[in-house]
Amino acid sequence: MSRPTLSLRLTGAQILRNGRLEEGTLTLEHGVITSGPLPEVDLSGYLVLPGIIDMHGDAFERHIAPRPSAPFPLEMGLRATDRDAAANGVTTAWLAQSWSWEGGHRGPDAAETLMSAMDHYRDHSVTDLRIQVRCETHTVDTGDRLLNAIKKHGIDYVVFNNHLEEALFLAREQPDEIKLWAKKAGRSPEEHMRLVRAAFDQSPRVPRYLCSLAESFDTLGVRYGSHDDPDGDTRERYSVLGARVCEFPTARGPAAVAKAVGDHVVMGAPNIVRGGSQAGNIHASRLVGDDLCDVLVSDYHYPALSKAAFRMVDEGLRDLPKAWAMISSNAAEIMGLNDRGGLALGQRADITIVNEQTHAVEGTISGGRISHLTGEAAHRFFANQPTSHLAAE
Repeated sequence: MSRPTLSLRLTGAQILRNGRLEEGTLTLEHGVITSGPLPEVDLSGYLVLPGIIDMHGDAFERHIAPRPSAPFPLEMGLRATDRDAAANGVTTAWLAQSWSWEGGHRGPDAAETLMSAMDHYRDHSVTDLRIQVRCETHTVDTGDRLLNAIKKHGIDYVVFNNHLEEALFLAREQPDEIKLWAKKAGRSPEEHMRLVRAAFDQSPRVPRYLCSLAESFDTLGVRYGSHDDPDGDTRERYSVLGARVCEFPTARGPAAVAKAVGDHVVMGAPNIVRGGSQAGNIHASRLVGDDLCDVLVSDYHYPALSKAAFRMVDEGLRDLPKAWAMISSNAAEIMGLNDRGGLALGQRADITIVNEQTHAVEGTISGGRISHLTGEAAHRFFANQPTSHLAAE
């Protein structure tokens, strides 16, 4: 489907290019950054920044099912997620969908249903939405099914996680948490623990299973990593496997091992904004301060992304170019997206427009198309502009 794009020069703003902020102009045409005389939009008092790239977010779950017992059609949920991301400056986002022995909304059936829904919705999206698969390690019998789904739906990012130990711990020490976990999945605690034990029985087959998946991912060009690494030994095993992205390490040790061997560390932006982990894990600011974190992601809250960048500046952890790189260019580099993450000539026109005083995201341009526009920025775009030069979805 052909989509109209903006043909404009943005002037007067502070523009983040080549690792520094500078006043200048930015020209967009045919969906990419270009040069030449075009109608102008005066963005004095604004920051023009590369579009935010979110490597991991599960806020979509709340758009699909605002309450566990009240699911809505997937297209509604994807559309709401799309708008939520755009309103917060995000131009590329991976939705983190589980592939787990738990079943329900975290099982393979739900994952394949979401993948199919995304295939149908993608032509209508204003954000470049993709799916990340969070593959539980003890899903040995679903390996062929997972690979077929990855090929069929073009999945390009997988992370491994293992929540069995957590389930066993909770069953022993905090049984009420198991009751809640089971209730969310629509089963009794006893049924839930039978699934846990059945998955645990697969343990001897897990190493060969993960090696086989890793070999297939390498062949298919799928990037892969791990999630919630609890210690350095775990991270080292995943790194040797080829899983070079360390998502949400729960302590300093796995992050330090990751950086020592050249792997990438990803933490949640809400952790920075709230001043700590809601799960009681390590503070992301500590890892940033020790240069043990490369990328921040939305986790469960899109507004936290830009807020975290400015919080790091306020706390002296990073200057703005380096802070913004942690939610844009660093992610682009890790994911091999050479066409975005910056504002260089020829790159995809993905832009986040931020009020310099309030730090509010007032405009988002994704692939040269307006995906979000509000406040004074909206007035600037539409004041005295021929309508033929402005195109949204």
